[in-house]
Amino acid sequence: MGLQEFWFILIAVLFTGYFVLEGFDFGVGMLMSVLGKTDKRRRVLINTIGPVWDGNEVWLIVGGGALFAAFPDWYATLFSGFYLPLLIILVALILRICAIEWRGKIDDDKWRRRADLGIMIGSWVPAVLWGVAFANIVRGVAINADKKVTSSFFDLLNPYALLGGITTALVFALHGAVFIALKTADDVHIDAADLAKKLAIPTVPIAGGFVLWTQLAYGKGWTWILVAVAAIAVIAITFLARAEREGWAFAFTTLAVIATSVLLFASLYPNVMPSTTDPAFSLTIENASSSHYTLMVMSWAAVFLTPIVLIYQGWTYWVFRKRISTRHIPPSIGLPTKAGSSKAG
Repeated sequence: MGLQEFWFILIAVLFTGYFVLEGFDFGVGMLMSVLGKTDKRRRVLINTIGPVWDGNEVWLIVGGGALFAAFPDWYATLFSGFYLPLLIILVALILRICAIEWRGKIDDDKWRRRADLGIMIGSWVPAVLWGVAFANIVRGVAINADKKVTSSFFDLLNPYALLGGITTALVFALHGAVFIALKTADDVHIDAADLAKKLAIPTVPIAGGFVLWTQLAYGKGWTWILVAVAAIAVIAITFLARAEREGWAFAFTTLAVIATSVLLFASLYPNVMPSTTDPAFSLTIENASSSHYTLMVMSWAAVFLTPIVLIYQGWTYWVFRKRISTRHIPPSIGLPTKAGSSKAG
């Protein structure tokens, strides 16, 4: 295996890790209005991801940085051709960050409702658009001889990509519901477990349809294994959610996300951005990569630093592994409004 193959695999691992970890983060935010019937319940939901959500986003930052350094032409073509959807994702993520960080700063119901809305928007939008973006990367876009994308924004809204967006939204919502059931107790736990059972019903056929479409149109012979793994995972989730085995259900939602992400990257290889204009204009791991020396230096850095990051993040999850409920939520300590009135949640 050469350095170009190694970095393609590493980038696939980074984005897969991002989808697994940030996927349940998005799911928690997406379900705020459904499971957060009171302010204390909404604070329980936020606290399930409170210690880890910002660490999960590091996977995207590292993945983007690795993409820029290892495959600069892929990075340039992708970000120029997908400028508007990626900008919308970025704005949504910033909105979500601000809403999570500032929600408890002011002890006011209206302030908290606006922050909750920001969390939901900042979760739903990326959950949908990441599926649309990656489906288009696998499907291919119009690229000319100068490695420039000539497709318009509306060209990206094709049936396959839209199905990809619906799939990621549903899978992340289910992933989040199972995570909430795993991390909470009492009434929040009961409601989350019940919601996971309901979400599994539409997720299985829709996600199955997207995975099968990907395999038939863009997959390879060996990637049928990934299709089988994804199918087994989503079916198992249905039974495990009904049996209220949250730990195993979360393991299988994680497996479903991994199998789907690996399927997308495997279907893409050895291209990194296929061209629908002319296959000769497609970007591949060979014509889009950095120099051998650059890849070698980056590889040594990755070998030494990646284990440290993984150990630290694993330790964080272990420390904050216990369940929480509304009984653990103290009164709000946010600043009062100018009028001096406050309504503690």
